[in-house]
Amino acid sequence: MIRGKTPGETVEEVAGRASRVLTRVLPAMVEGDVALVAHGHFLRILTAVFLRMAPRFGAQITLDAGSVSVLSFYREQPAILSWNYGLQLPLAPSES
Repeated sequence: MIRGKTPGETVEEVAGRASRVLTRVLPAMVEGDVALVAHGHFLRILTAVFLRMAPRFGAQITLDAGSVSVLSFYREQPAILSWNYGLQLPLAPSES
């Protein structure tokens, strides 16, 4: 018997889930650090949503398995402070 493929979520549906996650964690970010662990594809879309970019922007950024990235705010704007780091992780923006 041949079974048809079940359609997965669209990028827009994943972006909706990412937006709901961000709505829940942003208040906690004001109080301290928040760790999210998820599949790389989801985290790339979540990053695009956080940066207020189109969800498909996530396809343009790479994210290795087991890497660590830091999203935060820089001058009150959503920003990537560190991206795709392995064992060495800078946790604060450099002073420029």
